[in-house]
Parts: sequence; C-alpha cells; structure tokens
Amino acid sequence: MTDAGIIGVNTIGIPVRDQDVALAFYRDVLGFELLVDAPLPTGGRWIMVAPPGSAVSVSLVVAGDDAPAGVETGIRFESLDAAGTHAELTRRGVAVGELLRWPGVPAMFQARDQDGNRFEVVERG
Repeated sequence: MTDAGIIGVNTIGIPVRDQDVALAFYRDVLGFELLVDAPLPTGGRWIMVAPPGSAVSVSLVVAGDDAPAGVETGIRFESLDAAGTHAELTRRGVAVGELLRWPGVPAMFQARDQDGNRFEVVERG
C-alpha cells in the first residue's frame, strides 16, 4: 500500500447536544485535556479532548438527525484501576453501571456522559 493508505485512528466523534456542557463533562469530570477548540466556518466549533497522554482523541460534535446523542458509542476507555475509577466517577455523580469482574476478562464498567452516550471503562490488562 502507498502512503495514501489509512495509518491509524486520530479522533472518535461523540454526538452531543451542547458542546459547552459536554466539554465541561469530559474535561472537568473525566479529566480529559482540551486539545482543540476552534470555530468552524459553517458555525459551531471543532472540539477535541483526550485523556492525558492518549494518542487517540474524542471530538465533541453537535448531534443532529443523522447523528443523535444518547447512543452506544462503542468506545472503550482505559484505566489502570477500574475499581478506583468506578468509585471516583460515582463520587463525581457520573451514571455508572456495575463493576464487572469476569474470569479471564479485564475489570470493566459502563458509564454515560451528560447526554446519555454510553461508553465502557476497561482496566488495562
């Protein structure tokens, strides 16, 4: 394949109803870093956040009819301590599911952002 091929994953979009509210959740509650917050010529903003040191970012895109908020994102964020992260997010008021500990599988739990978008937090194994 030539240099024109796909070489990785840069950012993953999450549909949100209000970019300011979403930015506050991902930055202030989850502890992500703000990478980009730039106005778009068509209106709205291009906002990218990421966990500190992550090579892949999350883009907070305005939800619409073709990309509604409140979906299963398919995103699996990583944690060094799933139980500790679960406890801390619970303390911060995040909607989290049960901490799952299955044989042969890393500890994990489901959580929801301010718009009900679902994601998993999985312990690095």
